[in-house]
Amino acid sequence: MIVSKLIGDKRRYRQYKARIRRLPEDYRTAVEAIERYLMHFVPADNESAISEFEDLAELFERAASDGTPIRELVGYEPTEFVEEFARNYTKGGYAPDKERQRLLRGIERAIEAERTGR
Repeated sequence: MIVSKLIGDKRRYRQYKARIRRLPEDYRTAVEAIERYLMHFVPADNESAISEFEDLAELFERAASDGTPIRELVGYEPTEFVEEFARNYTKGGYAPDKERQRLLRGIERAIEAERTGR
């Protein structure tokens, strides 16, 4: 039972990573920045963490498909966006200032890439 649960989660995580790789570069950069930030939160369980990443992929897939600008999606305070997103999946967590800054830089790189068409 436990082994099948771990294998299932691993498979779902690999599927999530494949979905992210298929995103346009600017959206992928934003998701990777958000993912790094989320790794500092402690999810309630493995199921919550996997669901969180799958929902994140879906959100950015839809945004890319609809042409929704990253800034419109995450707003002007990306940390608030991510922390609010994570509240649906976690019971708390810790994100040091270093990771907040890393998240902000990642989102800014994604927005710059989007703006310049890279």
